[in-house]
Amino acid sequence: MNGDTVKHGAWWTAFFAVLSLAWVFPIVLVLINSFKNKVYIASDAFSLPTSKTFVGLDNYKLGIQRTDLIASFGWTVLITVGSVLLILVCTSMCAWWIVRVDNWAARALYVLFLFNMIVPFQMVMFTLSKIADTLGFSTPWGLCIVYLGFGAGLAVFIFTGVVKGIPRELEESAMIDGASVPRIFFQIVVPIMRPSIISVAILEAMWIWNDFLLPYLTLDMRKYKTMSIAIQYLKGGYGSIDMGAMMGCLVLAIIPIIAFYLVCQKYIVKGVMAGAVKG
Repeated sequence: MNGDTVKHGAWWTAFFAVLSLAWVFPIVLVLINSFKNKVYIASDAFSLPTSKTFVGLDNYKLGIQRTDLIASFGWTVLITVGSVLLILVCTSMCAWWIVRVDNWAARALYVLFLFNMIVPFQMVMFTLSKIADTLGFSTPWGLCIVYLGFGAGLAVFIFTGVVKGIPRELEESAMIDGASVPRIFFQIVVPIMRPSIISVAILEAMWIWNDFLLPYLTLDMRKYKTMSIAIQYLKGGYGSIDMGAMMGCLVLAIIPIIAFYLVCQKYIVKGVMAGAVKG
């Protein structure tokens, strides 16, 4: 590697480091304002807390009390974990079947999954809301099934690329040794797919955790609220908003998914590339 290449790489590193601040700054701004009195958030949002504006954890306590955020956190965890597990299990098996069967039905099904990623959600949201209500999907468990339908496209696309790279001889050898189909899948195929499974889990979890519109259209608001919906209820009449409590709730909603991402982010590029090379 010559000096020009190193210098060129250093410039790109510096450029993207500066560019990343555009994404980090809003999070830092929310964190700073979560410790300030709500009166000063609107008038002086960009300054650090001072002895005059600092309110400690009052915004967090008020936000939790007014939104019942603990219950909303539990429902959000249940929906996110349940949906992600359902997506991973169903789509990984489906992708394996599509690749190994490879007939006209499998190829047609694969095209439908790709079409799933193309159709805008706004085109189907009103019909979806009506069908979900008719079928009794207005519960966290029903919402997991709805998320399976919307999250399956990306997952199947990535997993099919991974399965195409798995030698068929491994499965044939296991079958000759007397292994059943479920055992072949879970003990041979799934371990090889692990990086992509973790990548899909991260991408789907971040989407589901932060989603507002789908739970709002589907869930029974009298019984269930996700964190994103509960935070919106801080908005009062005539557009008034307790910005202090909202900032505190936003920080509490952001922390779990950021921690999850930081722990697992090393698998994202590796897993997505594994699924894209042969996809």
